[in-house]
Amino acid sequence: MTIDEILARAGTGGRLSEGQALALADCADMRPLMRVAARLRDAVHGKLVSYSRKVFIPLTQLCRDVCHYCTFAHPPRRGEPAYLGAEQVLEIARAGARAGCHEALFTLGDKPELRYGAAREALVRLGHETTLSYLAEMAGLVLRETGLLPHVNPGVMTRTDIDRLRAVSVSQGIMLESASERLRRRGGPHFGSPDKDPVARLATIRAAGKAAVPFTSGILIGIGETRRERIESLLALRDLHDQYGHLQEIIIQNFRAKPGTRMVHAPEPALDDHLWTIAVARLIFGPVMNIQAPPNLQPGALAEMIGAGINDWGGVSPVTPDHVNPEAPWPALDRLAERTASAGKLLVERLAIYPGYACDVDRWVDPALRPAVLRTIDAQGLARTNDWVPGADVEPPTFTDPALRAGAPFSRNAGEGADPRITVPGEAGDSILAGIFEKATAGEALGEAEIVRLFQARGTSFDAVCHAADELRRRVNGEIVSYVVTRNINYTNVCYFRCQFCAFSKGKLSENLRGRPYDLDLPEIRRRVEEAWDRGATEVCLQGGIHPGYTGATYLAICRAIKEAVPDIHVHAFSPLEIWQGAKTLGRAVPDFLRELEAAGLSSLPGTAAEVLDDEVRAVICPDKIKTAEWLEVMAAAHATGLRSTVTIMYGHADRYEHWARHLLRIRALQQRTGGFTEFVPLPFVPMETPIYLKGRARRGPTYREAVLMHAVARLVLHPVITNIQTSWVKMGSGGAAACLEAGANDLGGTLMNESITRAAGAVHGQEMPPESMEALVRSLGRAPRQRTTLYADAPPARRAASFAAPRLVEPVNTPARRYERRQQSAAAD
Repeated sequence: MTIDEILARAGTGGRLSEGQALALADCADMRPLMRVAARLRDAVHGKLVSYSRKVFIPLTQLCRDVCHYCTFAHPPRRGEPAYLGAEQVLEIARAGARAGCHEALFTLGDKPELRYGAAREALVRLGHETTLSYLAEMAGLVLRETGLLPHVNPGVMTRTDIDRLRAVSVSQGIMLESASERLRRRGGPHFGSPDKDPVARLATIRAAGKAAVPFTSGILIGIGETRRERIESLLALRDLHDQYGHLQEIIIQNFRAKPGTRMVHAPEPALDDHLWTIAVARLIFGPVMNIQAPPNLQPGALAEMIGAGINDWGGVSPVTPDHVNPEAPWPALDRLAERTASAGKLLVERLAIYPGYACDVDRWVDPALRPAVLRTIDAQGLARTNDWVPGADVEPPTFTDPALRAGAPFSRNAGEGADPRITVPGEAGDSILAGIFEKATAGEALGEAEIVRLFQARGTSFDAVCHAADELRRRVNGEIVSYVVTRNINYTNVCYFRCQFCAFSKGKLSENLRGRPYDLDLPEIRRRVEEAWDRGATEVCLQGGIHPGYTGATYLAICRAIKEAVPDIHVHAFSPLEIWQGAKTLGRAVPDFLRELEAAGLSSLPGTAAEVLDDEVRAVICPDKIKTAEWLEVMAAAHATGLRSTVTIMYGHADRYEHWARHLLRIRALQQRTGGFTEFVPLPFVPMETPIYLKGRARRGPTYREAVLMHAVARLVLHPVITNIQTSWVKMGSGGAAACLEAGANDLGGTLMNESITRAAGAVHGQEMPPESMEALVRSLGRAPRQRTTLYADAPPARRAASFAAPRLVEPVNTPARRYERRQQSAAAD
C-alpha cells in the first residue's frame, strides 16, 4: 500500500498491520499524518483534553541502573536519607490534598538495594527487605491518611510485585522507552542498566495485563533510536494491549539533554520529529487509546501537539516539581487550560486511573480501592472537581462564563429547517451539537449516542445545552413556574425488598440505618389528610415500603379512608411496584386492580420505583425489584385505565450516560403510545446513608453539572411529548433548583409538608417549602409563580388562599412496627 492508502485506511478506523505501520517510517511529511491523527482522536475524545492533578513523591532516588540521560537517580549522598520517611511522604501528600490533587505519583529508582549497601541498611531500619515492599506500605499509608489515589512507577516487577502493589494503587506504569536491544550496547544510553532490557520491561507489562492493572507505558524519543525502532516499540506495546486491554495511555516523551549526564551534548529531537511520532502513535493505536505528551517538555508547542493527535497532558502538579525533569517546570493549570482552549479543546481533570477503567472498577480495581475511586468520579469516569452532593448542605458551585447562556447564537440558516427562535450559544464550531438541538426542538426523537453527547457537555457546550433547553422551555411553557401544595404521607417504612440505594426501609431483612420501623394506622393517615386540606393542599402523595403484611386490600382501604375524610382531595398514590405487588397478592390482573383502586378513590400515580429503566443497572441497585418491562407495563395499564402519572429517574449511583439515555428513550416511547405522563422528575441519588454507598459500591450521586444537565437534556429529548420538567428542591436545594429552572425546568414540584425518604438518605434540606418560599424563589428568577393541581390546572382560589400563612404542622405520629425492629442487646446481657 502507498502512504496515502495507509492513511486512508487509518482514517476510517482501520487497523494498520505491522507492515503498514512500519511503512510510515518512510513518510517524512508529518502534515498528512497529523491531519488523520487529529480526526481519529476527535472521533472518540471530541473536544476534551485531560490531565491528572497530582503530587509527585520521589520515594527514593537511588537506582541500580545508570541511564546516561538521567539526573533523577544518583548514588547515596552523605547526610541524605536513602528513602523518604513516612512523615515526609505524608507531608508531601497532604500538601497535594490541600491543593485539590487526586493522584499521588510515586516515582523511584529501580531496585537500589541490589547495588547499594546504604539502601539495604535503610530498608532494614524501615522494616523491609525490598524497595517495592516499602513502596507498598507508603502507598497504602497515603491512601488511608489523605485519600489521594496512588499511581506507582517502580520499574521492572514480577507478578507477585504487581499483585501486592495492585492492593494499594489504582494504576501502575513503566516506560518501555524502546524495544531496541541496540541501545543497551556499549556507548548506548542504556549500557550498564539491567532494568532497561526490553524483554524484562515487556514481561512486566505483560504481567500487569494478566493481573488486570490499568497500566501506563510509552516511548522516549531522541536517545539514539530510529523511526523504525520507535514504530517497532509501539507495535510491541499494541500487541500486549490487544491481549489484555490494560494499557490506559501511551506516552510519547521527548528526550531533554541535562547537565551532568553523559548525553549532555546529545541533540534533542526536533519538534517536527516529536509531532511525527505522536501522530504515528495515534495511527497505530487508533481513536480510543489515550495518547499523552508531557506539556512541560514542549511548553511552546502545546497547540501543535494537540494537532498531532494527543488527548492528554499527563500528571501536572500544582505543588511539587517534575523531579525527573527538574529543569522543566509544570505549566500553571490556568495557563494550561488557556493554551488548551486556544487550540479548540477543553481541559478536563481525570484521576490516575483513566475514565474507561474507572467506570469498570469490578474488573480493573482492587476491592479495597473501589470505594475511593467511585467517590471521586462522575458518570463518565472523570474526576469530580467540587464537593457538591445532592441533598447535602453545600452551596452549588458557580459555573464559569455564565453569560454564555444568553450569548451569541450559532450561525444558522433558517431555510434549512432551523427554528430562528432557538438560539444556541457556545463553541461556534460545534456543528454536531447544533444539529442535535435542531432535531430536538423540531420534536424529532434523538438517538442514544446523541443523548449521550448531550450529557457529556462541558464548558461552553454545557452552557449551550442549558441555553437551548431553556429557550425551548420558554417557547413551550412561557415564563411561568408551577408548583403544587401537597402532603407526602409515607405510610410505612417496613419493606421486604432490599434496594441498595434506599435508607428509608426498615425491617428484619433491611439495613437498619436511620429511624425505627413504623406502620401508620388509618386514623393517623386520615388525620394527616385533614390537616393537609386545612393547610391548602389539593393533593396527598402516598408511598411506602412494601410491607410483608400488606395486600392489595391494604391499598384499597387507604384510598377509601382518605376519600371518607376529605372527598375532594386528589389521591396521588402508589408506585408501579406497589401496584404490581398489590395486584399479585389479590390474584388480580394489574388493569383490574387499577380499576378497583380508581373506584376506591385513587386519582393518579407517582412515577417512582423507576430508578433507571435499564436492567443492567437494576441488577446492581435493586435486583429483586420489578424489571424495566414490568414498570412500563404497569404505567401503560394505568394510562389505558385513564389514570395519569408522573415519571422519574433516580440517577448518579452505578449508572452511566448511556443508561440515562435509554431511560429517556423508553419513557418517550411509552408517552407517544399513551400520553399519560404529566411531568418528568429527575431525582439525583442522595448517597450519604444508603447501603450501596456505605458499602463502597456507588458514586456520590451525580455531579452538579450532571444534575443540571439531566433537566436540560430531558427537556430536549422529551419534547414535545412531555411538556413539564420538574426539579426537586429537596435534593437540589433552593440554589440548585433555581439553576435547573434556568436550564429547561418549569415546575418546582410540591411543598411536601412532610418528607421522609430523602431525609432518611441523609439530605438536610427542609421537609417543607411553603408557598411563600416557593413563590419568592420563582420571582427571584424574574418568572411568575402558578399554584397548580396535580394535573396542571390552576389551583382553586379557596385552596390557594388557605395555603398561605398556614398553621404549623402538628408533630406526626409514626405508629411503631415493633415486630420489625431488630432486637437490641443490652450491655448487661453481654
